[in-house]
Amino acid sequence: MDKHPLDFEKPIFELQRRLQEIREHSDEHDVDLDSEVQAMQVKIESTRREIYDNLTAWQRVQIARHVERPFALDYIERCFTDWIELHGDRLYADDKAMPSGLARLGSCRCMVITHQKGRNTKENVMRNFGCAHPEGYRKALRLMRLAEKFGIPVISLIDTPGAYPGIGSEERHISEAIAVNLREMMHLRVPVIAAVIGEGGSGGALGIGVADRVLILENAYYSVISPEACSAILWRDRRHAPEAAEALKLTAQDLLKLGVVDEVVPEPEGGAHRDYDSAAASLGIALRQNLERLREQPIDQVLKKRYKKFRALGNFSESKTSANTSRPSL
Repeated sequence: MDKHPLDFEKPIFELQRRLQEIREHSDEHDVDLDSEVQAMQVKIESTRREIYDNLTAWQRVQIARHVERPFALDYIERCFTDWIELHGDRLYADDKAMPSGLARLGSCRCMVITHQKGRNTKENVMRNFGCAHPEGYRKALRLMRLAEKFGIPVISLIDTPGAYPGIGSEERHISEAIAVNLREMMHLRVPVIAAVIGEGGSGGALGIGVADRVLILENAYYSVISPEACSAILWRDRRHAPEAAEALKLTAQDLLKLGVVDEVVPEPEGGAHRDYDSAAASLGIALRQNLERLREQPIDQVLKKRYKKFRALGNFSESKTSANTSRPSL
């Protein structure tokens, strides 16, 4: 059983606990309870399907933040080979919240840029809870330029609540570091793929998210602001986070409809933390397929499509019932 069940998962775990009690009673008293066991297993499966087939936006946010969810280095271990981490931005320091380096995806050598969280207090302090400093984004840019120099693709694995907002981060110009990344990634003359594997928070995610193909795992989210922060601004109370999550349209399914992402990568039932290998296999297949398609195209054509892709974001049309005009958003 899961050591960290989420609130909406508790009915499943209560049924699993009762199933365990039935089995123990059967073994202890040598009683045939196979029919009761089968009935309970059927009930568990139906309850599981009912819950996971009807997840709300807030519930998906909770899954994306699950402490047991596979992080970037877990995917690197399973999807890539020949991983070599490269360190430092050559200006200030090495940001351990963004381990990045060379790896091989199938037969293709690529540069992998990541966000990395920790599973316990010690790891989270070292990784700064996945919130990168300016030197993390400058390291990412240094490595992306290195990839461009040698003509190898760039793959970014996004999983961050956002860039670190502390005093030191502001002193070293976090907003400038992210802005430069946005500009330079738009012009990189190599294929770029981004995959949101957990949290995709604000500019911290976008700082390595300008890509030809943007993928997102089924229970990940990508948003300009966290539901809690949005709730605090609009309602002056963080308790409205579930409502904010629905309004933000931050789930993979909503983002695909809006054209913000290009593909949703399926996860095992209940979330990627249920089966690391299965989740990694799905992500690996999606990365390889998209990379293969991009490498078949001339780089000038790839750049034109990249530009059009991001210029098109934010365009919308009002419905004919409310207005007869169409206009782009500002």
